[in-house]
Amino acid sequence: MPKKRSGGGLSPTQQAAKFLGVSVLAGAVMAGIALPAVGALGLAAKGSVESFDELPANMKTPPLSQRTTILDAKGDHIATVYSRDRTVVDFKDISPYMQKAIVAIEDARFYQHGAVDLKGVLRALNRNAQSGGVAEGASTLTQQYVKNVFVEEAGDDPTKVAQATQQTLGRKIRELKYAIQVEEELGKKKILENYLNITFFGQQAYGVEAAAQRYFSKSAKDLDLQESAMLAGIVQSPSRYDPVNDEAEATKRRNVVLQRMAEVGNISQAEADEAKEQPLDLKISRPQNGCITAVKGASFFCKYVEKVFKSDPVFGKTQEERAKIWNQGGLTIRTTLDPQSQESVQDSLKDHVNQDDQVAAATTLVEPGTGRILGMGQSKPFGYGKNETEYNYSVDASMGGSNYGFPTGSTFKPFVAAAALEEGRPVTQEYSAPYDMDYPSPVQTCSGKPWVNGGPQKATVENEDESEVGPYRLREAMEKSVNTYFVQMISDIGLCPVVKMTDNLHVVQGNGEKLPEVPAISLGSKGISPLTMASAYAAFASRGMYCTPIAIESITQKIGQQQKSLEVPKSTCSRAMSEKTADTVNTLLQGVVDSGTGQEAGLTDRDSAGKTGTTDERKNAWFVGYTPNLAGAVWVGSATQQVQMEGISIGGVYHAKVYGGQVPGPIWRDAMSGALVGKEAGSFNLVDIPEGNDEDEDRGDRGDEDNDNGNGDNGNGNGNGGLIGGGDFPTPSFSIPEGWIQGGDNGGNDGNGNGNGNGGNWP
Repeated sequence: MPKKRSGGGLSPTQQAAKFLGVSVLAGAVMAGIALPAVGALGLAAKGSVESFDELPANMKTPPLSQRTTILDAKGDHIATVYSRDRTVVDFKDISPYMQKAIVAIEDARFYQHGAVDLKGVLRALNRNAQSGGVAEGASTLTQQYVKNVFVEEAGDDPTKVAQATQQTLGRKIRELKYAIQVEEELGKKKILENYLNITFFGQQAYGVEAAAQRYFSKSAKDLDLQESAMLAGIVQSPSRYDPVNDEAEATKRRNVVLQRMAEVGNISQAEADEAKEQPLDLKISRPQNGCITAVKGASFFCKYVEKVFKSDPVFGKTQEERAKIWNQGGLTIRTTLDPQSQESVQDSLKDHVNQDDQVAAATTLVEPGTGRILGMGQSKPFGYGKNETEYNYSVDASMGGSNYGFPTGSTFKPFVAAAALEEGRPVTQEYSAPYDMDYPSPVQTCSGKPWVNGGPQKATVENEDESEVGPYRLREAMEKSVNTYFVQMISDIGLCPVVKMTDNLHVVQGNGEKLPEVPAISLGSKGISPLTMASAYAAFASRGMYCTPIAIESITQKIGQQQKSLEVPKSTCSRAMSEKTADTVNTLLQGVVDSGTGQEAGLTDRDSAGKTGTTDERKNAWFVGYTPNLAGAVWVGSATQQVQMEGISIGGVYHAKVYGGQVPGPIWRDAMSGALVGKEAGSFNLVDIPEGNDEDEDRGDRGDEDNDNGNGDNGNGNGNGGLIGGGDFPTPSFSIPEGWIQGGDNGGNDGNGNGNGNGGNWP
């Protein structure tokens, strides 16, 4: 009976037999080589050969995963993202020293043997039998390459990786068969090139080009002798020979490689000795992976691009297909981001809002007529530390934004006006617009079942100031943001025209759901994202043409040394309203910045228009506006909807009360001004709006106060609970009449505007 080693391990003879079976049997039998020693060692070969024959004839080689580069519209670098940091290079772009070093230390007889090195196997067998362990391996570079292909195919799946690397006879047989195939099909030069591009060099570096950049900040073609020897030495054990964490151990290993190069005649002994005396001379380049490293505050835009790629069917029918392409990488993504606009957005945010303020701000700029997103930023940077966030406040929840968007306040009123104009109401439309009133009832809906202001306590709405008493015409009501006027307007035309208009403008809640058919939407009670608002207002600027927002201009994919172009999502433009309606709204909103609530946002060197919005309890403040060639939305508030912006310091400036024109307005003005420097001004096609009577003109102007009060709306924000961080809905300041809501969202008090439908259950 064979003698076992202490501890129950195999004896040297048993280990030798196992090694021979694994490393020689299958490959040698298929090569027609007789193995008389097999019988002497008592190793059964029959089952192994049958398994060998059953393997598929061809090995499927997956494309090597590479880094993806994201560029702005000018072709400048934004960020690099990858699952594996790799850049595939040609054989000619790899230093000859590197080629010789890896062969010398890993497979010195690489150019003399076939897929299996029998002499190396027998030598390793002898050494391992003598040592009682595995002192030397016998895998050729070709075999190692095949194993790396299996690992690459496994990706980041730990189970598949374990299967690809497990020390079993079956895996070794498969590895040997495919090594024979690879030798026949590729040849030595291509095998070595592929091996140097696929193998892992530690420190997140896959392939020799990434390794050269990581450790020496240079290209693989520029590696010198000692640098090449160090990298070649890492391959056997990237953690043990990691020069970053253990320079002494890495130096010893490098010197082993240098000595081996001398022994096989790649360099002279004198060259080896001289190189051994040199320091490693590392010039580390730290990994710059992911959108968190994006320049010019473009991290959130970068993540938006990733979300677009992983969600749009143009890149693959299923989520799994799209994720596989993204993780494979090798993409060069040219985006719509305009560096001038992006820089202006970030500068404006920094000038007006501090990172550690109680509230945050988000700004998005969109090009009318094309849907191209030119700028996207926010005051709290991308990250996971204090005063940082991974949530993109500019976009919907499905694209990485807040759960419900943010209540928009009076910035919703232009949609109501556009709907009324499309219904044929004159621009001089007048309503009594008292200071306060019950919500009119009934109000027609698309379903035909009218909304009714019923119950023991009727829902009411009021204006910001008691001096705001009608009658008002549309122009003055828009400039002063008179709540009761727009409630009367939506009662007059019904809810269906407003729903139709918002559908045409693709205005949905931040959670992707349609707006509810309740009168409170006229005062901006529902959460909507800045990107949605900027894109909708861009339709006014383009005279009624709405274009879906896009972030990607083009994509090329590199697979090996081949490049191909990928199809990308295109903006779809459609008519949302007539040119006359858009021109009329432009005239109305130009009045807002000229003499109404948005005067602090107005641009002095070109036509501009826009609308302010401030929700009840001042939890949200907005300015959404545009010029003929650029639209932008600015939101300021607490992501969790827990901060009332009264007696608050923002950007180092104290505010007794925050209004849409007071904080968001200047942010918008400065962001737009910088983005438009050197750009054509353009002009609106304004319409003539008859002036009101003298009595109307004498009522005065309340300036910037457009806060949306009224029990019918309850401030637009009370129901949002915690948009991101959790929290319950605040208690309404009034009781909700039974039956007041028609067709409300699940659980939300939509008739009163108290929430976005699903209570305070936040992730």
